[in-house]
Amino acid sequence: MNENITKRNALLAQKVIKGLESRNMSGYYAATKEEALKIALELIPKGSSVTMGGATSAQEIGLVDAVKTADYRFIDRYAAADRGAAERESYSADVYLAGINAMTEDGILVNIDGNANRVSAIAYGPKKVIFIAGMNKVCADYDSAMKRARNVAAPINAQRFGLSTPCAKTGACMDCKSPDTICCQFLLTRYSKHAGRIHVILVNDNLGF
Repeated sequence: MNENITKRNALLAQKVIKGLESRNMSGYYAATKEEALKIALELIPKGSSVTMGGATSAQEIGLVDAVKTADYRFIDRYAAADRGAAERESYSADVYLAGINAMTEDGILVNIDGNANRVSAIAYGPKKVIFIAGMNKVCADYDSAMKRARNVAAPINAQRFGLSTPCAKTGACMDCKSPDTICCQFLLTRYSKHAGRIHVILVNDNLGF
């Protein structure tokens, strides 16, 4: 990555981390994917039960493959005979891995979901939630973060899931009520009631959608 972009990201990340800390959440900055993976694994004790929602960013840094080893008990909803049961089991997991659709410079997290298994687990249940977020997810304020979530993340996810939504066809949110819509639940995380539960690893890269 261009050294000037890297310098800017490092400086902006410190502002974001301070914002997260003011909201009772922990923030970290990783200059590389490898460093991000190292930080994440330091936050996950060996033997922990680990699961995930839609976490493309966690896959991109190698974290998902790492927690599928014998050192952890990975709850894999995709491989489970009963996917719904696996998703419900995630509420009692030690660690939940997730991506972020968008976030503000002062530490507010914005996530959109269709079935709500991801946003509900982020809000309540797992003992620890670890977000992996490329610096491309950081937006100036709440309005721009919501616009990003609805006009960038949602259309791309609708396209990759092969859904027939207006945004999948136009590339922009149409505020639809399509049966295929994935914008059913909006979760705004502005403060964590429980210290040490939410951890956000900011990565000097463009990750996820």
